[in-house]
Amino acid sequence: MSTPALVPLPASLEVVDAAGLPLTAATAVSGPDSDLLRTLVATRTGIAPAGTSATTPTVTLAVEPGGAPESYRITVDATTATVTGADAAGLFYGIHTLVQLIRPAGDGWEIPAVVIEDAPRFAYRGVMLDVARHFHPVATVTAYIDRAASLKFNHLHLHLTDDQGWRLQLRSRPELTEKASATSVGGDSGGFYTQDDYRKIVAYAAARHMTVVPEIDLPGHTHAVSLAYPDLSEQPVISDHIRETVREFGGGMPENGTAYDGMAVGFSSLKIHDEATYAFLADVLGELAELSPGPYLHIGGDEALGTDAADYDAFVGRVTGMVAGLGKTPVAWHEAGTAPALASGTVGQYWGYITPTDGMDEKARGFVRGGGRLIMSPADAIYLDMKFDAGSPLGLTWARGVTSAQRAYAWDPAAVIEGVTDADILGVEAPMWTETVRTLDDIDALAFPRIGAAAEAAWSPAVGADPERTWESFRARVGALAPLWARSGIRFTALPGIDWARED
Repeated sequence: MSTPALVPLPASLEVVDAAGLPLTAATAVSGPDSDLLRTLVATRTGIAPAGTSATTPTVTLAVEPGGAPESYRITVDATTATVTGADAAGLFYGIHTLVQLIRPAGDGWEIPAVVIEDAPRFAYRGVMLDVARHFHPVATVTAYIDRAASLKFNHLHLHLTDDQGWRLQLRSRPELTEKASATSVGGDSGGFYTQDDYRKIVAYAAARHMTVVPEIDLPGHTHAVSLAYPDLSEQPVISDHIRETVREFGGGMPENGTAYDGMAVGFSSLKIHDEATYAFLADVLGELAELSPGPYLHIGGDEALGTDAADYDAFVGRVTGMVAGLGKTPVAWHEAGTAPALASGTVGQYWGYITPTDGMDEKARGFVRGGGRLIMSPADAIYLDMKFDAGSPLGLTWARGVTSAQRAYAWDPAAVIEGVTDADILGVEAPMWTETVRTLDDIDALAFPRIGAAAEAAWSPAVGADPERTWESFRARVGALAPLWARSGIRFTALPGIDWARED
C-alpha cells in the first residue's frame, strides 16, 4: 500500500489493509465545520456530500478537548470516517488532511482506510507576504490565507511598509497613505489598506485559525516616511552596493521626499536622536496594536545600513520596549539580537543561511539569551521569492542562487544555529518578498510546491525522525497533490524532480 499524499507529513500515520470509505453524493457529513468539508470535497471531486440516511457512509466531525493544541485524530474504515480535533484549529487541520486523502477509485472516489494521530512540532507556522514592494489587494491576501491555512500555517506576517510604500491607513497619521502609498517597484501603481480592509484581513485569517503579524520595518526601509515626514528621515546613505543594484535593476538613486521605485536596500534611516521620531512611532505602533488582536508586532530591524551601529542598538532597545509597553510581544529580524537594551522576550526572526555566515548565528542567539525565542526563515531554503529556475522572470537569486525544491526541503530548523534547539524555536516562517511579484498567479508560481517544504519543516517531525520524512517521500507526496491544487485554482509550477500526478 502506498503512503497517502499528505503534506505536511503527520506525526503518526497507519495505513490499514482494508477497504476505504466510498465518497458519493449520498455520504452523510455531520458535526462542526460540516459546510467547510462539503465545500472542500466539492472542489476536489465535484461531489457535494449531502446524505442524511444512517445507513449510508458517514463522515463525523467533532471537537473533544484534552489533547495537545491544534492536534487531531482521523480514523477511516469502509463505513465511517471520523475527524476529532482537540480544539477548533485541530478539527480544521484534520478536515484539510481528510481532503488530501481523497483519491480516485474506479469511476468514483474514496478515502483510504487509515489511522492518523497528528500534532504540530512548532506552535508558530508562518508565511510572510510583502505588500510594500508591490501592493496586493485584499482578495489576493485572503486567497493566500486560504492556500497557507490548507497546509496548516497559522500566522500571516504582513510586511506593511518599506522604502517603496506605506500600505496601512492610520487615523493618527493620515499623511502616510495620502503621500507615501502611490508607487511600487518598477514604477507600478501602489495602494493601501483602509482600516476596514485591514480588519477584513484579520477577521478572514482568524476564521481560518491564522493570526496576522503586522510589520512596520524600522529604522531602515523607511524611505516612504520621508514623503510624508521629511523632517523625521535622514538623507539616504549611498554605498557601492546601492550603485551596483541600481546598475543591475534600475530605479535610480533615492532622494529624500521623492517616491522610490527601485530595489536597492539599506540606504534609509529615521532620525534616531529626534524625539519627534518616537512621538511618531508612539502613534503608529499604538494604533497598529489596537487594530491587531494577535500577540505579535514586528518592528523590522533588518538592513539598517544607513544607521550608525550604536544608534541602531539604542533605537531597537527603545522601540521593542515601546511595543512591550503596548502589551504586545516584539518581533525583529535577527540583526537586532545583539542590541544590549533589547526588550526581554523579544522574538527574533533569523533570515540568514542554512549555514550561518558573518555572525548571523551569534546575533540570533542574542534573542534566546534575552528570554525570547526564534522564528527560523533561512533565506536560501524557504524565501519563496527566490528563483526556482535560473531562466524564470520571477524571483531573485541573492540567497545562494536558485533555490530548488530539494534544497527547500533538505534542512531542519534545529540544525541551523549551534546551541539552538526545539525549545528555543518558536517556529518557522516562509517569506514572500515581492520585488518581482505583481499578481496572485506570480505568488502561486513561486510558492508552490516549495511552500510545502516549509510547511513540513514547521509541522512535521524532524528530518530523519520518521522514515517518510525524506526528500524521496516528499517529492512523491507533494506531486500527488497536483490535482487538488489544480482544482483549487492554484497555478503551481511543475518543477522537475517531483513526481507530478495527473487525473485525466
